Amino acid sequence: MKLAVSHPWDLSVSEAKALQPQLAEKVIAKTALEPGAIQAVAGVDVGFRKDMARAAVVVLSFPELEPLDCALGEAPVTFPYVPGLLTFREGPSILNALEKLATWPDLFIFDGHGLAHPRRIGLAAHMGVILDHPSIGCAKSRLTGTHDEPGEAVGAWVPLLDQGEIIGAVVRSRAKVKPLFVSVGHRADLATAIHLVLQCTRGYRLPETTRYAHK
Repeated sequence: MKLAVSHPWDLSVSEAKALQPQLAEKVIAKTALEPGAIQAVAGVDVGFRKDMARAAVVVLSFPELEPLDCALGEAPVTFPYVPGLLTFREGPSILNALEKLATWPDLFIFDGHGLAHPRRIGLAAHMGVILDHPSIGCAKSRLTGTHDEPGEAVGAWVPLLDQGEIIGAVVRSRAKVKPLFVSVGHRADLATAIHLVLQCTRGYRLPETTRYAHK
């Protein structure tokens, strides 16, 4: 697996913050492929056990959402817990897992944010840029921004705003259940990101990509 952009992971907090705007400049908020051309989507989730980060990547067929491939990766945690800098804790384990995939997906849906981040470079955007691959952020909670409450019906959504800028969408994936926070990662526009997350939802709050990666 060749990275489009590489950087050290063993940075200080100040170095990591300085790097983020440079990576954010590389984000492409346009769709690189038509939704109808997508044949495989991958969910990415990271958990922690003691001083190790463990990443799970599950590739599903699309639109059937049947499992095609999966991989687990891990890496020592060397970066402190700092909101807005979590990619520096999770990124090495994700790359370790991706190295083991036999089936490369057309799209990654990360359990985290993309542009819905104070410096516009959450996990989905960060990893999308260094992989130079279509990616979407689909988070369970808000990191930054303000929003109204979306309607209660499945598919209802409202923009997530930060100082007048639309940085994502607050999407109702299941009726009368807490919404999801969807945002552009890389090589995807927001409308396509919302559509694809909803296409990956099968009666639960979380998309199947995330649900499989959690298992």
